[in-house]
Amino acid sequence: MLSASEPPVAAASLPSATPPPPSSDEDFFSSVSVASTSSPSSPSTPIPSPPQPHPEIPISWPEDGTLTLAWVTNLMLAFDWSSKNLSPAELPSVLPVAVFDRLILMGSKILHKEPNCVHIDSGSGLGPDSRVVVVGDVHGQLHDVLFLLRDAGFPSEDRFFVFNGDYVDRGAWGLETFLLLLAWKVFMPNRVFLLRGNHESKYCTSVYGFEKEVLAKYADSGKHVYRKCLGCFEGLPLASIIGDNVYTAHGGIFRSIAVTPAKRAKGKKNRKIILNPDVSALALGSMEELLKARRSVLDPPWEGANLIPGDVLWSDPSMKPGLSPNKERGIGLLWGPDCTEDFLKKLNLKLIIRSHEGPDAREKRHGMKGMDQGYTIDHDVQSGKLITLFSAPDYPQFQATEDRYRNKGAYIILGPPNFDIPIYRSFDAVTPRPKVNPYYDYEDCIDSDEELDLASMAS
Repeated sequence: MLSASEPPVAAASLPSATPPPPSSDEDFFSSVSVASTSSPSSPSTPIPSPPQPHPEIPISWPEDGTLTLAWVTNLMLAFDWSSKNLSPAELPSVLPVAVFDRLILMGSKILHKEPNCVHIDSGSGLGPDSRVVVVGDVHGQLHDVLFLLRDAGFPSEDRFFVFNGDYVDRGAWGLETFLLLLAWKVFMPNRVFLLRGNHESKYCTSVYGFEKEVLAKYADSGKHVYRKCLGCFEGLPLASIIGDNVYTAHGGIFRSIAVTPAKRAKGKKNRKIILNPDVSALALGSMEELLKARRSVLDPPWEGANLIPGDVLWSDPSMKPGLSPNKERGIGLLWGPDCTEDFLKKLNLKLIIRSHEGPDAREKRHGMKGMDQGYTIDHDVQSGKLITLFSAPDYPQFQATEDRYRNKGAYIILGPPNFDIPIYRSFDAVTPRPKVNPYYDYEDCIDSDEELDLASMAS
């Protein structure tokens, strides 16, 4: 298990080319990336990995329909190998459409049955030997995700994972990244939890590259694959509560939707009362409201009665007190330290972990800390803390300016007894990245932290 006192982990060698795939995470994929904990530790020298073995491809669906560790780790190896040795259009030779269909169907069924807010507690197996790894935005940076899984240790009976959304867009391997994490979810549905990010939407994927990526990789079957992915995105839960103390969500907190009953028309017996939402008065929402929100919308609305999904996915913290509309984004909320304190008290929590903002977004946010280490502590209040976690190092993959942010990515480890004290683990990007063309016009495309084209989003 990882702990704050462990030294940074250097890259390990790849498994041998002979089947079966590795039986543990210690034997699998590695890179020249290096991670470091937030505690003092000695530096580690990167060790270049040897030539990569050829995976077992094409991937076939297990005869009994049950995924195994060998199947999932071979999928990881296959995606890594194909990204370096095949053109994007050759991905169907690695993962045939029929296998994609089986994986996306099984994953969708699991996700759609989960509540809006999943609880990871003693009832779900969280115990004195458990650890919970929380991961922020990864944005299609497949090789960094592979390193993160190796560095943190694969999901297991005592190692839970909570992924905080934004699996796709910007990076060139959004499809492989999402399908890989979905495979882990299918393999270990009670140990791996995939939450939704604002980029798991029709609008964002049509602007920031995922739609074009899928069409380029699956050609004539591209529209089918893209539609199936969107359907799966609809099922992603919005938030999690870990150990009864930690709230995680992609954007953050959410408002209460106050309602006033409409008058029943005279003479109309049994007429249904329609509740009119009052969205003018902003107040913090409750867990009951979160659980009742309709999350199965591809593009959460910025007006009307169903605002909670948009708040959870798009909101940002601020250093200015109060709760206000997020005018910079055109959707969601801005909330200050006083709201963090009230939210923690109201839900009896100690910690909020959210994501949603990379180095490009933070560069334009006056008064907010930068994202050079992959995480920031934005609010430190009496009841606890608010942390922003970003897990895509050297982001974005494609950048118009010559000067890169060169930010680190990070993940958080939560451990017993209360799972409320974060251990931060920062890591550098895997280099070099395979050469590949972008799937969106990154030079002219609006930044995700700028005001949205709401008309396009609505249509």
